[in-house]
Amino acid sequence: MRVRRILGLALAAATLAGVSAVGAVSAAAASSPNISRDDCTAAGGEIVSRPYDGYACALPDGTRQAIT
Repeated sequence: MRVRRILGLALAAATLAGVSAVGAVSAAAASSPNISRDDCTAAGGEIVSRPYDGYACALPDGTRQAIT
């Protein structure tokens, strides 16, 4: 009985760690990628200055992406 409980807790911890890793990877993939100045203007965007953070591309759909 005790071994089964320990194995169950180990499995639950491993599953939770796996879900956390997948969530972190998904969050990184969902963040806005960087864009070049040429790609920004080609997409109809406008280059805007962000205080203390350089420049960004303001796209027509309302999103902003960092400029590389």
